[in-house]
Amino acid sequence: MDRVTPKPPHGPRFVPREPPAGDLASYVSRGVSTRAYASQAAIRLLVPVEEAAERISPSTGALRADGPDACVLSTGAASFDALMVHVLLLGFEFEVLEPAGLVEEIATARDRLSRALSRAGEADAAS
Repeated sequence: MDRVTPKPPHGPRFVPREPPAGDLASYVSRGVSTRAYASQAAIRLLVPVEEAAERISPSTGALRADGPDACVLSTGAASFDALMVHVLLLGFEFEVLEPAGLVEEIATARDRLSRALSRAGEADAAS
């Protein structure tokens, strides 16, 4: 190290560009949690944004307040079924704002679970 002489940078300088968003943290959060995935959704969580933020990291989704008792989660996943499981496991009451395909996936899962519970009840009654 005693024989290394630092050299100044050579070549053309660049002009810094304008940031892509005012809130860069939110911009990056949306990029890694939503835009990177084929399936994207906007979900209204029926809890205050502060409560949701305790369980949802910026790498999982971007949150914004939607009144004092709700917030909107923008998130993504590889498929609608993965999105459905992710939202269910959050443990919050919710409403799907978009897309309609996610609502259909949840309805299909509801019907499948109802049939499974019905069969379980029939098995218990037969025992």
